Formats: sequence, structure tokens, C-alpha cells
Amino acid sequence: MTDTPVEEMSFEAAMAELEKVLGQLERGDVALDESISLYERGAKLKKRCETKLKEAEEKVAQITLDGDGNPVGVAPVGGV
Repeated sequence: MTDTPVEEMSFEAAMAELEKVLGQLERGDVALDESISLYERGAKLKKRCETKLKEAEEKVAQITLDGDGNPVGVAPVGGV
């Protein structure tokens, strides 16, 4: 695990660390206390990935198209 706060991680960094955490938990070769810490970190990483994906989806939803289907700009999405 890294010392980087989850809230500051990019999607890619959070996903990579989440995969490592899952691998350790699946192998089952860590002590119970460490397993609990890994699980908690994994839950935070999962939430971070979900948040970053939602942000990306909202940005994509903002793209407006012309009559031919070509992107021409962005439109605001409610509250964003």
C-alpha cells in the first residue's frame, strides 16, 4: 500500500492499488489485523474509483453534438 491519501489519487493509481489489495486478501497470507486494514483501504479505493468514473461520465454527458453527430462543445449538466 502507498502512503498517498486516497482522496488525492487518480483513477489509475487507485485502481492499481485496489488490485494489489484484492490480491493480498485473496491469497490470505496476511494477519487478521492487516486483513482488516487492507479491507478498509480497499473500500476507500473502490469509492474513489467510483467517484472518478462518475466525474468522467458527467464530463462525457456534457459533450454536445451537431446535426451530423460531430462534437461541437459542452453543455452544463445539472449542478456541475
